[in-house]
Amino acid sequence: MIDVSVSLGALKMPSFIATASGTFGYGFEYVGAVDYSKLGAVTAKGIRVEPWPGNSMPRHCEVPGGLINAIGLQGTGVEHFLSITVPWYRMQVPSVPIIANIWGDSVESYARVAAKLGGAVDALEMNVSCPNVKAGGHTFGQDPKILAEVVSAVRKETKLPLLVKLAPNVPSIAPYVKACEDSGADALSLINTIPAMAIDIEKRRPVLANVSGGLSGRCVHPVAVKMVYEAYRVTKLPILAMGGVYNAKDAIELFLAGASAVAVGTSLFTDPGVVSSVYDGVVDYCSRHGFSAVRELTGALN
Repeated sequence: MIDVSVSLGALKMPSFIATASGTFGYGFEYVGAVDYSKLGAVTAKGIRVEPWPGNSMPRHCEVPGGLINAIGLQGTGVEHFLSITVPWYRMQVPSVPIIANIWGDSVESYARVAAKLGGAVDALEMNVSCPNVKAGGHTFGQDPKILAEVVSAVRKETKLPLLVKLAPNVPSIAPYVKACEDSGADALSLINTIPAMAIDIEKRRPVLANVSGGLSGRCVHPVAVKMVYEAYRVTKLPILAMGGVYNAKDAIELFLAGASAVAVGTSLFTDPGVVSSVYDGVVDYCSRHGFSAVRELTGALN
């Protein structure tokens, strides 16, 4: 038997697979389509203090090898999340930890949503790098000093395991990783989407109402592998890796680059069975290559 359990700081995951924020709703919408027994955690879509309408339509489009989205972090707000979503999730999926992805438009608003969540969830993931919001996450993730300030503020308001989701579109990931380490983060999430744009050549205008959005899918996978590899070399923080995970090979690449756990995202839109196929494939790989636990794959490059 292969031990499939992993840890992200104090967050103990019964399996090495999570779902990526924004691709799995609030955690229970895939009941009946996904084998939750093979999930180690579910990351709910972004939560801020107040409800947020997101961007105007159209706000997503397919491109070769991926998807550009400019949803704009549409969400119900923390009060609805606490009173309706979390109890419903706990009833539907009692055995799988839930991670709340949080965001805000100021240091204070990040801290407020963290404080309001209390211990209702199992961990927090800070979105400090979303490229399709005009005010909020993007700015924090582009400046190590401001990043440190917001992570410190959230750390003071919660005892939950704290993950920080970093942007890939920076010259070097090292100063951002250090800012997270020094400010009390327990783990990192890599990578967020990559800024991108598509144009309708017949109408001669951007496809998305927001003009640009975040690119995800198969096409970003090599970028994710590189960013995880570079982060792993400069930190001891565990890494939840995501970006173009469509099969077991993709997940194994991220583990070997330095991930402690992996998340599936965009692939779920076309194949909810990806959770099972990745799980089974990674377990089979461990068995064939003499690993007794999935966590032994982390950074195991020759």
